[in-house]
Amino acid sequence: MVSPSTIIERLNSPFVFGGTMTTGGTPTMTSVLRAFDIIAVLWEVKRAGPSEIATRMSIPKSTAHAYLRTLAETDYVVNDGGEYSLSYRFLMTGSRIKHRNSLFRVSEQLLAELAVETDELVTLVVEQHDETVILHTERGDRSLELGLYSGMTTPLHTNATGKAILAQLPDERVGEIIETQGLEPVTEQTITDERVLRSELADIRDAGHAVDWNQQVVGMGLVGIPINIDEQVAGAVGIVTPTERIKNEEYRRTLLQKLQETVDSITIKYRYGH
Repeated sequence: MVSPSTIIERLNSPFVFGGTMTTGGTPTMTSVLRAFDIIAVLWEVKRAGPSEIATRMSIPKSTAHAYLRTLAETDYVVNDGGEYSLSYRFLMTGSRIKHRNSLFRVSEQLLAELAVETDELVTLVVEQHDETVILHTERGDRSLELGLYSGMTTPLHTNATGKAILAQLPDERVGEIIETQGLEPVTEQTITDERVLRSELADIRDAGHAVDWNQQVVGMGLVGIPINIDEQVAGAVGIVTPTERIKNEEYRRTLLQKLQETVDSITIKYRYGH
């Protein structure tokens, strides 16, 4: 497999692309950005040849072919008779990233036990790039089939785990996230008013947990509790259920108790066991 420096050199060599300046004054390499745009197109269409890539990206076919050929040399893209698709190397890389994460390593067994105990879908999430990123899921016997997977991102304001994290952040940071990401609705129940959201975040901070339903997916309820390590929020654990189950107050209290016990165990294990 070719090295990253060779990849950049080859991407630049067949054609000239200028760089742009970021706000910090550091130039970006347009060729690298273009390569990732092509990867995004391949993710969307599953497989494509140079002509389709060229049409979708409004670039010459020769340019598209040069990018695809170079990406194939990295083993992250597969050439099958002139049609290109993403390879399983992305899966290997993503899996390595997850297993290197200390929070995941100390949480995995505890999350599996929680899923068995509740029979529900359990999620471990973190915040990155102002979004909720699902780091890991564990499924119980009654889990909703929602197609959630490690690496999936959702807006922080649309679900209980995201709001559990938001509630632990400074007001200024919350403002920055809202300004950057906006408060776009995902369902009719999604909170889109900043004053309403901030009021709910204050309630979540006081209660120590977040609860909502139908805000991310109609028919889905969620309880979430943040994981705080040394006064910094490291992530959150959530339990996903059908809306009607989470609306039952007694059942919700039971889930929250079990969830809090799990989060407490994760926190202790992270501080002293990793």
